[in-house]
Amino acid sequence: MNIFKKIVTLVLITITVSCQDSKSSKVFTESDIVIIPKPVELTLQQGSFEFNDQTQFVIADASQKEIVSILSDKFKNAAGWSLKISEKAPQSNFIEFITDHTLSDEGYELIVTSDKVTIKAKSYSGFLYALESIRQLLPTQIESKTIANNTDWVIPNLIIKDQPRFKWRGLHLDVARHFFKKEYIMQTIDMLAMHKMNVFHFHLVDDQGWRIEIKKYPKLTEIGGFRNDQEDAHWDGRRVTTPEDDATYGGFYTQEDIKEIVAYAKTKGVRVVPEIEMPAHVMSAIAAYPELSCFETPIGVPSGGVWPITEIYCAGKDSTFEFLENVLLEVMELFPSEYIHVGGDEATKTNWAKCPQCQKRMKDEGLTNVDQLQSYFIKRMERFISSHGRKLIGWDEILEGGIAPEATVMSWRGFEGGIEATKQGHDVVMTPTSHMYFDYYQGPQNLEPLAWGSYIPLSKVYQFDPVVETMTPEQAKHVLGGQANLWAEQIKTEAHSQYMIFPRLAALSEVVWSPKSSRNWDDFSQRITSLFERYEYLDVNYAKSAYLVMEEVVMDMDKKEVLLSLKNEFTDADIRYTLNENQLSNNAIKYTEPLKINTTTTIHASLFKEDKAVGVPFSTTIEFHKAVGKKVSFKEAYNERYQGEGEFGLTNTLRGTKNFMDGHWQAWLNKDMEAVVDLEVPTPISEVILGALENQGPDIYFPTSVTVSVSDDGINFKEVGTVKRAFVKNPTSDLKDFKVSFQEQSVRYVKVVATNLKTIASGNGVWLFVDEIIIN
Repeated sequence: MNIFKKIVTLVLITITVSCQDSKSSKVFTESDIVIIPKPVELTLQQGSFEFNDQTQFVIADASQKEIVSILSDKFKNAAGWSLKISEKAPQSNFIEFITDHTLSDEGYELIVTSDKVTIKAKSYSGFLYALESIRQLLPTQIESKTIANNTDWVIPNLIIKDQPRFKWRGLHLDVARHFFKKEYIMQTIDMLAMHKMNVFHFHLVDDQGWRIEIKKYPKLTEIGGFRNDQEDAHWDGRRVTTPEDDATYGGFYTQEDIKEIVAYAKTKGVRVVPEIEMPAHVMSAIAAYPELSCFETPIGVPSGGVWPITEIYCAGKDSTFEFLENVLLEVMELFPSEYIHVGGDEATKTNWAKCPQCQKRMKDEGLTNVDQLQSYFIKRMERFISSHGRKLIGWDEILEGGIAPEATVMSWRGFEGGIEATKQGHDVVMTPTSHMYFDYYQGPQNLEPLAWGSYIPLSKVYQFDPVVETMTPEQAKHVLGGQANLWAEQIKTEAHSQYMIFPRLAALSEVVWSPKSSRNWDDFSQRITSLFERYEYLDVNYAKSAYLVMEEVVMDMDKKEVLLSLKNEFTDADIRYTLNENQLSNNAIKYTEPLKINTTTTIHASLFKEDKAVGVPFSTTIEFHKAVGKKVSFKEAYNERYQGEGEFGLTNTLRGTKNFMDGHWQAWLNKDMEAVVDLEVPTPISEVILGALENQGPDIYFPTSVTVSVSDDGINFKEVGTVKRAFVKNPTSDLKDFKVSFQEQSVRYVKVVATNLKTIASGNGVWLFVDEIIIN
């Protein structure tokens, strides 16, 4: 009987070991490792380490408990385990933290064997980043908020030696134009840590809102923190506010909120850099304290865009500097950041040129122009900031008129400001509009939420590099790193904000962390899909714009044939399409070459992954109507800035997009459009459609009416129909077809008159944009 028991026990032990081995015997390949940003060195080895409910964390000091929580909280949610923390290592099945002062400040080494996981780092951040790498080695289900059954919590045996390429890896978030709650700021900081980013640039002050409590000046938030609610109108189409207007939109962070945010960021290895604008972008402060301006004219907090920005701080009054110093004293008490950002951009200094006190300041200081006065302003603030052990950083306009000795430059107007600053021996952070403005579109405008008009897709962010090839090695040493900027004029909600940040932040994270030589778009575009899965579990409203299929269309007028090309951000993308079906179907054809279209055709297309359509399907109709290729004459020619495709621009089947600079639009400024289409021979028709665009920010409005008249001789016209549309405030960008239907009749000439909305007050005039006249 005892022998039998021993045999049974041995069999059970064998089965148990076998089961454990089966889980940990998964064979990993390099393609299974999808860490973003890509580590500097990674050596894959045989075998794997398996987490279970007995796995322990062995820490070197109490501060590391906060780091451990990043992973232990994940396991509690996804596996139901409460993993222990100890200071003494068991024989196996543990993650140990070892302090190694030979490593770089944010670097780490990660050694995974079947028995244990060893993390070596010099600093808190190094340990944190190592744990973030382990997180990405684990199955994506580790991000689940509920128990993920049937998941093997196994990671490959490997050695990672990793450290960042740049020490400034940042994201700028504008909360002045639209206010976001404290909880969203902290969620964003979580995501920065996940991507090994370490700077949160907190844009707390702008014309449209003052968002930080300053106890010495309570009206900054009482008045400056709120504005008249005009959210129903386009940002650049809002009326000028007055001090008497109701101010109901806004909000601010109390000093306790700020302390909480800063403390939380510290646990995530993120430093918070506050931005307190000066001398411009401060109308919210002037609305609260008019005496800060040159002429002390009472103003309201603007509800939308302001240009040019002439209401700025008075540089001639000592009281202005006293105010700013008092503000910064409270700011520096709240933010331990080495850097204090002072803005310094887009100051229109016409008031300084007229202000007696500013002119006296210039005379007293021996300054010859207002640019030098701005330089004096920034240098004076830099001396104050330096005297408190901090560093001033500002947008590249602080170079104008001479830069403060210890100032750091944030180069946004291209790379030039950064190049010039490094020549002068100043540190720079590169954040050019060409690659780093995340408030720009990341996909086709017709399929994207409202943004500013330029185009920065995921792949373009990945092409960015903070060091310019023309820099000398000495200049390159002054490049601290790179940063993305999300300005919030068009960003009204936290969900929209997330959409604009992710996944572009992932591309930036690899740019500023990984060696340039290791970057490869094809490799990255394969790894990013795993990160998308993590975003899904984390409820991150990320953009799927990289999946979107885009079209390029060209009309061959001689052949009356359209060439339609389909493309995607991914190299060798598997794009499939159908023709003249209700939707994309299983009969989809693999796209290999441009489609030749010579009759009305509807195209549906999508990117495919593993034989499944992904992302939002693409759909368009090329309509070959009775006016295609017919000449159009105009009473008033279209504006030379928007000529479309010229003579046949309105009869070539090519439709414009919400991007009014796409080359398909013809436009009239402060004029009606009156066009006559010659069908060449009498043709039976019963419908005319005019395609138009509205984007009230840049003063593009739908016509107020479209009238159609017909003629046999081109001289005597008979009106056959009209449609009218009253002006409506529109905060978005829209496309609309104005359709005029009438009883069928045979005619040769068709006149279309679109009435321009000339009654809207605008310093720039009113535009009317048209892309096609369709005649059926």
